[in-house]
Amino acid sequence: MANSAARTSALYDVHPSVVMVQKWIAELKPKTGRSLEEWIGLVKTSGPKESHARRAWLGSKYNLGSNSARWIAERAEGKGEEEDNPEKYLAAAVKYVREQYAGKKAALRPLYEQLLSLGKSLGPDVRACPCKTMVPLYREHVFAQIKPTTNSRIDLGLSLTSYGGKLPKLLLDTGGLAKKDRITYRIEVTSSKQIDGELKKWLRAAYDLGG
Repeated sequence: MANSAARTSALYDVHPSVVMVQKWIAELKPKTGRSLEEWIGLVKTSGPKESHARRAWLGSKYNLGSNSARWIAERAEGKGEEEDNPEKYLAAAVKYVREQYAGKKAALRPLYEQLLSLGKSLGPDVRACPCKTMVPLYREHVFAQIKPTTNSRIDLGLSLTSYGGKLPKLLLDTGGLAKKDRITYRIEVTSSKQIDGELKKWLRAAYDLGG
């Protein structure tokens, strides 16, 4: 079981946000006068008991931003250690994917694995960094994401913001351009037959634009 988990985690890469949180922790005391441990101690001894109230309290009383308040409140509850620890993140990544394809979505797991393998095959610089609800694929930026949207469908999201040509009906607008999201189009995948030359063409186009 341990070897299987290690092989699975090797498919995944550390999410870019881990470095961001590490930087936040390192800069916390110089910027706020308290280290993460000191903030956690303050929350436990003087703050509210409920998580949402703690975040609001940290924001209103100490003028901390929403991310800082959330991270500190989570740490005070013993949560979120995977957000700055690469080893714990990779262990969590395996869990995220397992939970995404549990229960009624379990039948989608082979499709997910096909799409992941295809994405990773595009180049040695492709990084798969699972989140709780999807698996983004990165080069310099996110160029695609694999998301089990329903019990019978995976959406392959693509970043085609700067693509200048005509797009086929296969590509469904996500509204990403208007919302300034990276993922601007998606392809609905319900069977392995749809992982064809056309899908591969557009995944490659997103990869080329994401470098």
